[in-house]
Amino acid sequence: MQKPHRILLDRVSAYADEAAAFMRRRRVARKPFARLYYANGRSADHAQDSSAGAELFVAAGRLIEVVGSKAKG
Repeated sequence: MQKPHRILLDRVSAYADEAAAFMRRRRVARKPFARLYYANGRSADHAQDSSAGAELFVAAGRLIEVVGSKAKG
């Protein structure tokens, strides 16, 4: 029979292994996307290579340029 602290240590170690594996998978599969949040609480994700996603990335880039130019001047 294992000591109680050893069971807890094994459990925490297993969670850490799962978290590390998740981060490795996420890094491999991660691609840019735009997420929109609506007033009713719904959200929608749009990939950069979709038509809506491409438009959102262009609009976001323009917003960043505008804010950047206002901050400088």
